[in-house]
Amino acid sequence: MIRSMTAFASARGEKAPFSWSWDLRSVNAKGLDLRLRVPDWLDGLEAALRADLTKALSRGSVNLTLRLGRGEEVPSLALNQAALAAVLDALAETEEQAMARGLTLAPSCAADLLALRGVLDAGSGEEDLTPVIAELKAEFGPLVQAFVQMREAEGMALAEILQNQLTRVEELTAQASELAEARKEAVAETLRANLARVLDNTDGADPDRVAQELALLAVKADVTEELDRLRAHVRAARGLLAQGGAVGRKLDFLMQEFNREANTLCSKSQNADLTAVGLELKAVIDQMREQVQNVE
Repeated sequence: MIRSMTAFASARGEKAPFSWSWDLRSVNAKGLDLRLRVPDWLDGLEAALRADLTKALSRGSVNLTLRLGRGEEVPSLALNQAALAAVLDALAETEEQAMARGLTLAPSCAADLLALRGVLDAGSGEEDLTPVIAELKAEFGPLVQAFVQMREAEGMALAEILQNQLTRVEELTAQASELAEARKEAVAETLRANLARVLDNTDGADPDRVAQELALLAVKADVTEELDRLRAHVRAARGLLAQGGAVGRKLDFLMQEFNREANTLCSKSQNADLTAVGLELKAVIDQMREQVQNVE
């Protein structure tokens, strides 16, 4: 199965306090061009994602975007033992002095003490991102799989189009072969007339030499070799489509060979109908080449 270089996949996920979205897309390219936009504070994640993409893909301009956001989080609180001890000592001393002067203070409650600055600290310390990174790596595998499946689905559609175009090339090649066979007698008659004309108007010309030159012209006008090569190229292209995998470069090279044979056919045709078939061949081959540009 061949694969297209054009595809798209997306996904969403979360692991408190983070949520994220993936966006993975690609278009055709001569080689594999990976462009990743991943938060750089997630240590080691970009290298891991790049390695996964390199294993799964052979060609294409690939863009991966990971958007990561943090939700609202209730801060963790910790009791500052030293600050609390200092507050309690100060409270005890205050109550003693008040009693010594015959004063009665309102009783203190825990809420009053916790409200004092420094008694409760918001949790500080570095955040452990390991679980988040592990979750992102685990999610990336299914995302790449969905992406490759879309490439394969697009590849099946491409293969069908190319098979139909190859069938059309076969039909035109057969038509060209019939036209070339039908014109042989006309070409031979033209050569005989030209030979007679040359011999009638040239004194001392070697008839054998003139015949050889005219025969050489006939050989140069023969398109049998070009038609045979076109048939061979069709078989080779069908073989590559059946083989599957990363065959885009080979198919692209084969399109150049198709075009070369069609050009030569047109230049040698010396016949309006055969030239018309050659031009249609060139049009179909150009359409094939456009499709092949998307094959991985």
